[in-house]
Amino acid sequence: MKVFPAHILIVEDDPVTRAKLAAYFKAEGYRISEAEDGETMRDIIATDPADLLMIDIQLPGEDGLRLTRELRAQSDVGIILVTGRSDAVDRIVGLEIGADDYVTKPFEQRELLARVKNLLRRVKSSGASGAAAPKKRQFQGWTFDLASRTLSSADGTFVDLTRAEFKALALLTSNTGQVLSRDRLLHEIAHRDWDPSDRTVDVVIRRLRKKLGDDASHPRLIVTSHGEGYLFAVPLERA
Repeated sequence: MKVFPAHILIVEDDPVTRAKLAAYFKAEGYRISEAEDGETMRDIIATDPADLLMIDIQLPGEDGLRLTRELRAQSDVGIILVTGRSDAVDRIVGLEIGADDYVTKPFEQRELLARVKNLLRRVKSSGASGAAAPKKRQFQGWTFDLASRTLSSADGTFVDLTRAEFKALALLTSNTGQVLSRDRLLHEIAHRDWDPSDRTVDVVIRRLRKKLGDDASHPRLIVTSHGEGYLFAVPLERA
């Protein structure tokens, strides 16, 4: 059976950077499309859906964060955000609205290639296993439904979760009573290794606690294991 190359759409307003990325990934065997803004991106996707998008955050007009939010509302396409700033806020916001990964300029093309390969494998694997509907997870009056990606309280009120919060809670509730390192949590959220200066995991956990009504001073659900990471401290109830 013939295997078709993955289609990568590069959304970058700088023509030099865009051309370099396009040439590099074409040489690696991928099918490449290029867009300088959101409007061109939409025109391409309408006729030729992409398997993965690389989107620069600092685009003129509609920025990369806005485009990421729009794309994620429509599909589970792979998205890598590219930013020229090392601001943690950009990274966290990007992950929460639906990006799968991010890279900061200047970046090594080989590192970006590795991230692209990993993300494409995950997207393909996710699509192949999508038919298996996960069970609901219940704890302390909460119902966490992985199939519908919803979290609801005892009175039936739904609580919105960002993509990063959903992934973190899914991993934590899959490993109740076990300490999960920041490295493992960040790898689940952003598919990258953790370093001490990266506060992404801590911000996501803090927001999860707030949504779950878990007192940050004395948490009962998501407990901090100092110097190690976090653990989900209550057992799941039978559905």
